[in-house]
Amino acid sequence: MLTTLGKGALGGAAACLAAATLTSSLPAREGTAAAGAPPAVAWAPCPNQDPVEGTRLRGLDCGTLRVPLDHARPGGTMITLALTRLRHTAARSQGVVLLNRGGPGAHGRDMPADFRVAFAPDVVAAYDWIGFDPRGVGASRPALVCDTSYLNPGRPRADTRPASTAEENAWRARARAYARDCGRRYARYLPHLGTADWVGDMDAIRAALGASRVNYFGYSYGSYLGAVYASRYPGRVGRFVLDSVVKPSGVWYADNLGQNVAFEKRIRQYFAWIARNRSVYRLGGDAEAVRASYEKARARLKARPAFGLVGPSELDDLFLNDGYTQTTWSRHAHALADYLRGDTSGLRREWKPPSRLDQNNFAVYTATQCRDAAWPRDWRVWHRDSVRQFRQGYRFETWGNTWYNAPCAYWPLTGGPAPAVGGTAAPLLVQASDDAATPYDGAVETHERFPNSRLLVQAGGGDHGVTLGGDRCVDGVVAAYLRDGTLPPAGPGVDATCTAGPPPAASRAVAH
Repeated sequence: MLTTLGKGALGGAAACLAAATLTSSLPAREGTAAAGAPPAVAWAPCPNQDPVEGTRLRGLDCGTLRVPLDHARPGGTMITLALTRLRHTAARSQGVVLLNRGGPGAHGRDMPADFRVAFAPDVVAAYDWIGFDPRGVGASRPALVCDTSYLNPGRPRADTRPASTAEENAWRARARAYARDCGRRYARYLPHLGTADWVGDMDAIRAALGASRVNYFGYSYGSYLGAVYASRYPGRVGRFVLDSVVKPSGVWYADNLGQNVAFEKRIRQYFAWIARNRSVYRLGGDAEAVRASYEKARARLKARPAFGLVGPSELDDLFLNDGYTQTTWSRHAHALADYLRGDTSGLRREWKPPSRLDQNNFAVYTATQCRDAAWPRDWRVWHRDSVRQFRQGYRFETWGNTWYNAPCAYWPLTGGPAPAVGGTAAPLLVQASDDAATPYDGAVETHERFPNSRLLVQAGGGDHGVTLGGDRCVDGVVAAYLRDGTLPPAGPGVDATCTAGPPPAASRAVAH
C-alpha cells in the first residue's frame, strides 16, 4: 500500500464504450498528432469554501478540463478533470509544474497551496503550479466510491490477522464483494483507470496549458506516474522531481511484499524511540517491551473495542501512520499509554473513521493498481506469502497489507502489462534511506533505469515524502534544480546526500 488504510459535477457523456477490449491504451507517441486537441482551461478564482478542500483553495484559480475516457478514442466518452493553479508572479515565467501527491488515488487540487507556504519563494514565483484531482478522484467527475463497508462497516473491522481459516475466508468474501461492487458500478471506467490513462491525462493538461514541455513534482505513486510519463514522452519532459520512489519492477504485488519488510523495520525504530523515552510514555524499556505493550492493547481492543469503534485493526491503522511520518509519534505513544491505563480519550482524539474522500481515494487506488499489472488470482499465493512473512517476523503490516489489496485477487478485469519505465530523461530522485512505503531499492532501480537521473538521499530519514518536510538541505537541492536546472554532480551511485535531523523530542504534553 502506498497510502494508509482508511485515508479521503460534470459527468461523462452517455456514449457507451465497446466492451471488446480491456487493454488501456497510451496516447499517441511523440510526433503523432492526437485527434481533437483539448481546449484551453477556463480559469476562475476558486471559492472561499470548496466542497472537498474547504478553505485550502483560497487564492488559487480553479478550472476543469474534459479528456477522453479512452485516449485511443478521443471522440468517445469524456470525463472531467478538476484543476487548480497558483500563477507565477515573477516577470518571466519558467512554465508550469504539475503536482501529484500519490496514492494512487490521492486528491491534489490543494497541493499548490503547500508549495506557496513552504517552498523557496523565488522558485514559487517563477512557475504556474498546477494541482489536479486525477481521474475518478475528488472534484473530478465521475468520482468513484465502491462498497463503503469494506473500510467502514460502522463497527470495528474484523482483526486483519486471521486466527482461523474461517476468519481468513470471511475477509476474502469481503474483498470479493468489494471488487464485485466496483465492477457493477463502474464497468465502463475500470479498463481506463491505469497509470497509462493518467499519463494521457497529464499530457492533455500539458497541451491545454499550451506548454511544449511540462515540469513535474510527484510524491510516492506520483514518482511512478512521472517515471512512466518521462519514459513515454522524454521530449516533453522539463524538470521532473520524483520524491519517495516506487520500484518499477515490483508493481504492484511484489512491491507490497517489500513494504511489509520495510514497515516492520520502521515500526521497530518507532518502538525503540518510545523505549528511549520510557520516563515519558512508560510503555517499556526496550523495543520488544514496547511491542508487548502494543500487543496487549491490541488484544484488549479485540475483546472490547474502545467506544465501540476502535478494535485491533483500527489501532493498526492509526499506528501505520507512524511508519509514514514522525510527526505523530509522540501523540500516538501518549494515546497508547493512556489507553493501557484505562483512558480512551487519546484514541478518540487520534482515530477518525474514513471520510467520503477516503473512500473515494481507496476506490481509485484499488482500481489503478488492479489495472496496472497482473495480480495472483490463486488465493493460495496470497495465503502462502502472508503466512511466510508473518512467521518471518514481519508482523506489523503483512496481513493488513494483504487485505488492503485483496480486491485485486477478484477484480473484474485482468491487469497488465505494466508500463515500461526507463530512458533518456534526467529526473531528480529524492529518497529517504529508511522510507517504509517506498523502500530505498526503488530509488536505486529507477536511478539505474534513467542513467541521466540524479539520486538525492536523505541518510537516516524515514518519513515518506521528503521535500517540504523541513529538511533545508533537501529543499535546497530541489529548489536549485527547479530554479535553474542545477543537478548534483553525477555519482557513481548516490549523487548527493543530506543527513536527516534527529528524531523528534518526546513531549510530556499532548498537542491538540
